[in-house]
Parts: sequence; structure tokens; C-alpha cells
Amino acid sequence: GCDSSLNLTSQKATDAMDGVFRSLRDIARVRMHMKQFHSIHNPGSNTHQAASYKPLLKQVLEEVCNPDRPDPVDIEHISSGLTDLLKTGFSMFMKMNRPHPGDHPLLIIFMVGGVAVSEVKMVKDLVASRKPGTQVIVLSSVLLTPHRAVELLFASDRLQPDARI
Repeated sequence: GCDSSLNLTSQKATDAMDGVFRSLRDIARVRMHMKQFHSIHNPGSNTHQAASYKPLLKQVLEEVCNPDRPDPVDIEHISSGLTDLLKTGFSMFMKMNRPHPGDHPLLIIFMVGGVAVSEVKMVKDLVASRKPGTQVIVLSSVLLTPHRAVELLFASDRLQPDARI
């Protein structure tokens, strides 16, 4: 609601920051329902006092590329087609494992809301080190720059942002 710093008031700045923190609380509330990927913050422990940050994208990729291959808790396999539907139906009666996302030689990641170049590099490096030979395609609704991320954070309508491209 402010086109220049000359029109900036304390109330406008407070309202804008309230909106940012409201968005962050909404994201945290949605992620609370997840069992495995509910937090990007690691508060540390008695032996390792420093808190750390682990991005959600990195957590998901580590789960997908995990060689021990446990069933992912927060990642669901959705069957499509008649053959897959029959397999899913029979799996309720027999001990059949669901397909693991890491089973396929092609991994497609679509980031809704944007992806930064550093995140694409992290995806490339992590998959190359944990699952060599897997082809990765990273798609996104927008390529984020630091300036663009801030514009989207302050956009009045997140689905149709008023930020310039």
C-alpha cells in the first residue's frame, strides 16, 4: 500500500509486517499436520547446542533418495489407470509395498510459488551424491530472485500477485 518511501508511515509498516508474520503462521499451521516434514528448524540438543535450518525441499529429497527405503510418511503414492488401481486394491489384502518415489530413474519436482537458483543447485548436488544416474527435472511457477521473493512476500493476493515480472 505504499508506492514510495515518502508515503511510508509507521502504521503502514506495522500492517505490512503483521501480514508477513500472519502468512508465516499460516504456513506453520499447515505443516503441523505433517508427521515427518513438520519443521525446518532444528533447535539443537544437549551435545550440539547450535540451532540449525534444514529446508523442506532438502528434507523431501533426502527421503526420496534414502537408500534404506522406508515407506515415506508424508509422501503419498497416488495410483492412476486401471492396472494401478487393481494393484492398489490387491495390496489391501496382500503384503505389497507401495512404490517408492526413488524407484524411478526420472524425478520431476514442481515448486509452486517459486524456486531459487541455489535450491536447484542443491537438488542437483543432493541427487547426484545420493542417487547417481537419476535424472532430475526441476520446474517452478517462477524463478525467484531475492528481490522477487520479497515482492511476493508483500503481495496482497498470493494467487495473483501484484508484483511485476
